[in-house]
Amino acid sequence: MTIRSKAALALLLLFSIAGRLSADDRVFHPRHVAKLKSVTSATISPRGKQVAYTLAVQRNPLDGDNGSAYSELHVTDVQGKSRPFITGKVNVSSVQWTRDGRTIAFLDRRGDDEHTSLYTIPIDGGEARRLLTHDASVHDVQFSADGKQIAFLATEPIAKQAQEYRDKGFNQELYEEDDLPTKVWISAADGSGKPRALELTGSASSVRWNPSGRQLAVVLAPTPLVDDSYMFKRISIVDVDSGKVVERIENAGKLGQIDFSGDGKHLAMISGVDIHDPKDGRLMVVALPGNGKPRDLMPQYEAHVTSFRWKDDRTLLWAAGEGTATTVGTVDLDGQRKVILSGDKPIVGLISLAGDGRTMATVGHTATHPGEVFLLSDGKAARRLTDSNPWLAKMRFARQEVVRHKARDGLELEGVLIYPLNYEEGRRYPLILAVHGGPESHVSNGWITRYSRPGQFAASRGFAVFYPNYRGSTGRGVAFSKLGQADAAGKEFDDLVDAVDHLAAIGLVDKQKAGITGGSYGGYASAWGATYYSDRFAAAVMFVGISDNMSKVGTTDIPEEMYLVHHRKRLWEDWDYFRDRSPIRYVQRNRTPTLIMHGKADPRVHPSQSMELYRHLKTLDQAPVRLVFYPGEGHGNRRAAARFDYSLRLMRWMERYLQGPGGDAPVGQFDYAKEYGEE
Repeated sequence: MTIRSKAALALLLLFSIAGRLSADDRVFHPRHVAKLKSVTSATISPRGKQVAYTLAVQRNPLDGDNGSAYSELHVTDVQGKSRPFITGKVNVSSVQWTRDGRTIAFLDRRGDDEHTSLYTIPIDGGEARRLLTHDASVHDVQFSADGKQIAFLATEPIAKQAQEYRDKGFNQELYEEDDLPTKVWISAADGSGKPRALELTGSASSVRWNPSGRQLAVVLAPTPLVDDSYMFKRISIVDVDSGKVVERIENAGKLGQIDFSGDGKHLAMISGVDIHDPKDGRLMVVALPGNGKPRDLMPQYEAHVTSFRWKDDRTLLWAAGEGTATTVGTVDLDGQRKVILSGDKPIVGLISLAGDGRTMATVGHTATHPGEVFLLSDGKAARRLTDSNPWLAKMRFARQEVVRHKARDGLELEGVLIYPLNYEEGRRYPLILAVHGGPESHVSNGWITRYSRPGQFAASRGFAVFYPNYRGSTGRGVAFSKLGQADAAGKEFDDLVDAVDHLAAIGLVDKQKAGITGGSYGGYASAWGATYYSDRFAAAVMFVGISDNMSKVGTTDIPEEMYLVHHRKRLWEDWDYFRDRSPIRYVQRNRTPTLIMHGKADPRVHPSQSMELYRHLKTLDQAPVRLVFYPGEGHGNRRAAARFDYSLRLMRWMERYLQGPGGDAPVGQFDYAKEYGEE
């Protein structure tokens, strides 16, 4: 048989398989992922009898109403009986119960609102009522303990004259100077009177009331710039009446959630241990008034805390990403720790705690469903309350499990593997290595199929899909998360090919049919796989990825984070390092067909990163390359059409070069209606 005949037979076989799979609607396809609903937040009522939750409902990419998912408000009781409250083309957020549990407060932009406003809706029925509006969108609304005052965040409105000039075409941009700082405002809870701004230095991102009602904890960054919000957020204790800062909390690095204890004597926070810590993941507490230095309650715990709640004045309830699973537990102010829930069923996130201090609601996901509402209580297993995608019960899921292996230097590593659907032991399969971004992130053994993470829809087409938690990932403590610092694309990316070798050694994958994909830092890994490690990857799909570290550090909106927690050096301190850790340095090695996709308005990784790699690979012409820009998208796609298109392109590229005939790049257009199932 000639080479051409073999290629034709392979292509015919591929189309035959694709036809059989598409005829079976129980087999995953990108259209199924494009129709998924997912619970995004869950807040339990004070008496613990009901849970208010937001449900993300994706738009149909074909109906002309393109955009990000809608966010609906629903309420379920603890038996799992759910009621829709606010649905349709809405964007409900920041859901919370009023103190008496009779009303739900939320943010939305409704009717003739010019900006996002605060609304309330009674739990026993009735229409939503606007409680607070402002000259700019409000967020992080917090009620005082007595329910008489509201603290919220908003920018100052644009001056009338400035807006008039903008309307006349004077719309020039002063780069990094035009952004308005976010201020803290105080208002009467009944919406009466004019809100009062506190004159604080910096830009606020979070505010919490001391239960006494006389003080606020305010998280401030020096400027509204993203970099400052990543690296330099610090806490100020502010007197509400005077607006004066009475104490400053010296958290050392990145900062997440904060909250007062019930007696107001302690402030807890999720923080980094130092300015070089890649992730806010340590549960810390500081006494008030005090010396302003937070204390780590679990300093030896090799995990990353994701959320907490005060159980009582001396005890905190927390959730943490631990390896590929999650753990929920308690810790008191003396550091005594107790585990309540552990394992990967479900993977849980933010915790909401009822007034009894025992009943909890959270959003959880597993390998067979995305986010749903779960109820937890001391000594009992997590119980699922909602079923937002009942059709998933009929789908055929490929097997998913955690795989552990050693890197070439002996470091223990792990990741999550999805086997090919209809896996046959002893047969070798093509592999898609799906690399997470950050690298201060990790993949848990839960729902890991999304528009840019092919998971189950790749498995349905006969691929093995592996999500490696390479060194530098979170979930294993601070020391592990720092292992990739000052060594970009070094041992961290060697871990990726070591994972491929392990999967080949256990007889699962064909090393000659390995593809690599990922976004952001995962896109960097994909570019590295297409150049430096081109001999190891037969296909690459790079998304919002880095190709040139010399130009990247000068075009990103997070230069200080790149310096403090990634490279640990400036460009001019080590030119050779930045050059040698750039995929474009190795473009002549490229023999890997490379698909590059990027949001055209990305401020984090400038689109020029993709343009540079594309131009060099195109000029060399040693392997197929294609560049796809998504207008209006930033660092990741938000809109339904862009997401669906991305999924289709990713799979078409991998199928052609890992399963099909190879050769020239596949056709660049799609019949979207057919792919979405609306012929």
